[in-house]
Amino acid sequence: MKKELKDQIIENISAQLKEYPNFYITDISGLNAAQTTKLRRACFENQVKLSVVKNTLFEHVIKENEALKDLIPTLKGNTAIMYTNVPNAPGKLIKKLQKDGFEKPVVKGAYVQECIYLGAESLNELAAIKTREELIGDVVTLLLSPIRRILSALENKENAVAPVKEEAPAETVAE
Repeated sequence: MKKELKDQIIENISAQLKEYPNFYITDISGLNAAQTTKLRRACFENQVKLSVVKNTLFEHVIKENEALKDLIPTLKGNTAIMYTNVPNAPGKLIKKLQKDGFEKPVVKGAYVQECIYLGAESLNELAAIKTREELIGDVVTLLLSPIRRILSALENKENAVAPVKEEAPAETVAE
């Protein structure tokens, strides 16, 4: 491969990393044509960009960014990068495919929300990451919960008629 072509590929990978703040390093080797097509279609539907890269070229890109250097050991064997703006989308996609009988893709590493995850055992954690919108929804729900309870209590108080208790006359005890 000519140096100019390598430089162009490295620039392209760097541009992808700037465009997408989260990426997963995966192994998709051994998939047949039908499985690869299903994977690519699922990636497209979930707004995940999938690209196969050469380890040495991706390593050049990683070496330029100090925060990513811990991912270098994951660049062994076949490597495919799943770029995404939604942090948990590739994790959920991989879990779904594995439930459907796919052995791969397998997570080798990931850079999600400025954190590094290593190994396939991190898949459950990656799939459980909440998006910004989900976190905002959780906070709003927590903030509205006390208000809803107060309003519910006030509505119930207005609708409920408290029984009037009649006090029995006090009996006098003769001494």
